[in-house]
Amino acid sequence: MATLTRPEGTEPEDLALSRRAVLAAAGYAVFDIAAQAEPITTPADGLVTGWETLPGGLPAFVARPAGKGKHPAVIVVNEIFGVHEWIKDVCRRFAKAGYVAVAPEYFFRGDPDKTLPTLKDFPAIRAIVAKAGLEQVMGDTKTTLDWLATQKFVNAKKLAITGFCWGGGITWMAAARFPELKAGGAWYGSLKGNPGPESRRFPMDVVDDLKAPVLGLYGALDKGIPVADVEAMQAKLKGSKSSIVLYPDADHGFLADYRPSYNAAAGKDAWAKLLAHFKANGV
Repeated sequence: MATLTRPEGTEPEDLALSRRAVLAAAGYAVFDIAAQAEPITTPADGLVTGWETLPGGLPAFVARPAGKGKHPAVIVVNEIFGVHEWIKDVCRRFAKAGYVAVAPEYFFRGDPDKTLPTLKDFPAIRAIVAKAGLEQVMGDTKTTLDWLATQKFVNAKKLAITGFCWGGGITWMAAARFPELKAGGAWYGSLKGNPGPESRRFPMDVVDDLKAPVLGLYGALDKGIPVADVEAMQAKLKGSKSSIVLYPDADHGFLADYRPSYNAAAGKDAWAKLLAHFKANGV
């Protein structure tokens, strides 16, 4: 993972605003850009990157090693802001580690113009995200798995999934649904919720259905996911191949280096644990 050097002290307000404007123009999520953010940028040299259109018109950002051969693959599930620049950089990080990384644009039906990264109004963001019901998302995940299985540069026997925030919850659900997956990594995704009109289930409800071992990566300072929920999930996972690491000094979004909640130490450790988890499970 690339290193990051941050300036010491503070900066003038106009410079901070200018920095945020530049980052927004570069495709980071406006809603949560840190005033002094200098996100990690992973170079694309040695990689093939760009947008692909999967069956059914599903857009997906793909990053993969340029070299010949079949590579393990990982589906990268976005935050509520869609496939913005940070998600693309995560894909490049995986590609640098030898993976084919594909990030489906799960919200494209409700946000065809890809406005999510530019929105500042949280209710507007939630309205778009709410249009992507669980079954639709699982269908898009299946489409992505099927697409990966047909690509000459993918080892279809080595498929994994990882996701962040909204995508963390989706990771647990996908691991309980698709036997094609060999491993999952859930970053600070909700573990329970309101079933709503879908009468849908949540990660705590599908522990017994997990078909691939999931490594959960959570922060004890996360105000949206109580430690009690994490501990309850840990208890449910006891005796299985899945587990959760709870970082005592980390908040929600601790890997996202464009956010105020970024925690470099926890992020570096969790990233290494995730890659080790994938390799330990043959991905």
